[in-house]
Amino acid sequence: MAEEMVSQDSTPRRVRFYGVTDLATPWQVGRAVEIVERFDPEKPPTLAADLIELYNVQQFIEAGFFPSGYTEAQRALARERARVMRSVIARFFAAIDNTNVQAFIAAIDYDYHADLLELLGRGRAFKRCDAEGMLSALKATGVDLGVMLANKKIVQAYDTQLRDLLMSDVCNAEHVIRKNWHRGYGDETYLPNSLTPGDARELLQGYVDSADANLNYIGLIETAAVSSQTGIDAKLKLRAKRRKDQMTEEFFLRNAGFESGCEVILSESQVEPVKVEIIGAVASFTYSRVWLDQTLDNASILNNFQHLFEFADRRHVLLTLPAYPADLGVFERFLTTTGRADYHIGIAFRTLDASSLLQTSFYYHYLASKEVSLEAVIAWFFEEYLAAEFGALNFSFTPSGSDSLYLQRARHLFAEMESVAMQFALYVENGELDRDLLAITSDPVRYKELPSLLGGKYVYATEGEEVSGILYALFSDQSGLTYINDALNAQSLAELITQNEVSYRDFLDYQKRSIDRLIALGILEDTGVRVQFTSREQLSVLMSLFKTQAASYYRLSNRGRVEVDSMGEKGWVARRASLLTAAEGSYYNYFLNKLEFHNGPELRNKYLHGSQANKDGEAAHFRTYIIALRLLIALVIKMNEDFRLAAEKDESFD
Repeated sequence: MAEEMVSQDSTPRRVRFYGVTDLATPWQVGRAVEIVERFDPEKPPTLAADLIELYNVQQFIEAGFFPSGYTEAQRALARERARVMRSVIARFFAAIDNTNVQAFIAAIDYDYHADLLELLGRGRAFKRCDAEGMLSALKATGVDLGVMLANKKIVQAYDTQLRDLLMSDVCNAEHVIRKNWHRGYGDETYLPNSLTPGDARELLQGYVDSADANLNYIGLIETAAVSSQTGIDAKLKLRAKRRKDQMTEEFFLRNAGFESGCEVILSESQVEPVKVEIIGAVASFTYSRVWLDQTLDNASILNNFQHLFEFADRRHVLLTLPAYPADLGVFERFLTTTGRADYHIGIAFRTLDASSLLQTSFYYHYLASKEVSLEAVIAWFFEEYLAAEFGALNFSFTPSGSDSLYLQRARHLFAEMESVAMQFALYVENGELDRDLLAITSDPVRYKELPSLLGGKYVYATEGEEVSGILYALFSDQSGLTYINDALNAQSLAELITQNEVSYRDFLDYQKRSIDRLIALGILEDTGVRVQFTSREQLSVLMSLFKTQAASYYRLSNRGRVEVDSMGEKGWVARRASLLTAAEGSYYNYFLNKLEFHNGPELRNKYLHGSQANKDGEAAHFRTYIIALRLLIALVIKMNEDFRLAAEKDESFD
């Protein structure tokens, strides 16, 4: 990207300040200071577009963006001129009224529309101009309704007029959808107070039936919570579901798509337990029959889920199954339509979800061919293993009947999963499991609140700006620190400096500000030869916080725990105790209920309440049963880890 982008007519593209972290910001510094240097307070610009550009230039200066060769005297002069710019801009927009608004704001480019409204609001132009004159002028210069609804002052000033504009076209329902359900837009969209819930429902219903409807927005209506305040009811949700199904079917009739998925193969001759091959978007897992035949005891079967199928990582025994933000691609993070109450899933989650479901189904059938019941293995864990290994008595699990339909098995498994979760919670809280107490306990299971036998089991990043900045700078592919030149670049800064010998001098001038900050915080050090991490243990913890949103404190080395304690003193991390991490608890909520998300299958609620759909017959119920098995086995892995870590901790004090 050139420092000064030039259009076909050789007119420099106007300066636009996108924020201090935007990758385009450093590249515009040269053009911004050039405008500052040319600025003459005695002959200020008289065109609105020029004044808006000054407003953007002023933000560069106030944020401290200067060329690396600028002296302190030059910086001081630039700051003084930015102060004068602010006064010039304010005077211009304070002079706009009904008599001149059409002329003053004509021909403003799209990139400046939001800034135009911001400056009009600051200059109180909305109070001096009537709705007809102002809205007509804004329409003439191309400001669309969405940009207006992103400005609180204009919405407040012209409430009823903007309500009428909204109601004039059913496609404007997208603004209502963005405000109420689209993640990332709620705080940036303002709806007129005069827009009633009845108005909203009328718009939404018209939109669902519209030929111009966007499939993603129809999906947001389908998964929205029923609310009289937003105009959503069960009938509208069903209407949206059917419309989405129709649009999806029509899309694939017109588009061939591409092959993706996974397959499981059982090899008679393979020595290695598993081989994984990925060709394009298809993952192939080949398992050794010899290995599986030799691991038919109960403990090995459960270990195969943890290690062979990799339901949990080896370092921290955190589940690999949840949707972690770090696994989202750039497109999925910034360009997909995601509901505010949605579980944000991407290709990585869908791929792992499909493969783990296929692995569970494959192993279930394989074990059945050996006359081994997977549910009986789970019963062994609770009724025999916990008592023999950890002295945890009175746990029970009742397998479903071998002749039961999968509908019945799924219902039974959801109920038994809640039972063992409650048994574990009572054991942790009381140091023993009292079956009589269990019998009178009927509270629903809150998976995020299941307790742990260990205090402060998990390490979490706090919400402080400092640690958020550290994680972003080190691991984000959008941090601006990933590329130095064609020979020195990587997916993240952490990868760049661990896989290459990068000296401080190698970094570009604008990158050195962030590197200096990381050095000052004790994350990096400059040896004179290269920039490197000060502590491998600290890096490992930070990487886990970024990738899986938590780290297991008792899985760390003594030195690693010291690093966590130090980070805690700085306010970067906090420790909390629970069986599941917050991300793991969200994974259970996504599949089982509506406590946290609106786009999940809600399997526990539907099956236990008898409201599941039956149109797909036993095949659909078998799939639900396999999902329930997967969730239950993952819970077994987490409980076993909790018991084992607690036992190891007790032994260390003996």
